[in-house]
Amino acid sequence: MKVLVATHETQGQRSNDFCYCIEGELVTVGLVCAADESDPDGGCGCGRAFAGLNSHKATTTAKVKEVELSEEDYIEALRSSLEQQGWPTEDVAELAAWLTELVDSWPTGAIVERRLDDIVIREPSPSTR
Repeated sequence: MKVLVATHETQGQRSNDFCYCIEGELVTVGLVCAADESDPDGGCGCGRAFAGLNSHKATTTAKVKEVELSEEDYIEALRSSLEQQGWPTEDVAELAAWLTELVDSWPTGAIVERRLDDIVIREPSPSTR
């Protein structure tokens, strides 16, 4: 199945990029705090970040990757991570379905970024075109 994983690729393309996740770990899209709710470049960073399921840290870049993972195992990975962090888990199957649908049409290897509710393929920087 296609999933989003943390990546250092294209880090630095935006001046406020960061990657504190483990390279290749599964990521999800977290909630946005009040400080960033109207500005993805806000001081918190949550409005432009993906959340690592294992490290519980964040990154501004994620990669579409094909992995050997069943739908049930993917749901469990999300559920376990959310539970460890104290988040509710009752809607985890819907989250997994949404994430799967999100990446389905994107090519494997695409680097994506988040800008609040918009998650899009990151355009190559002028120096790499």
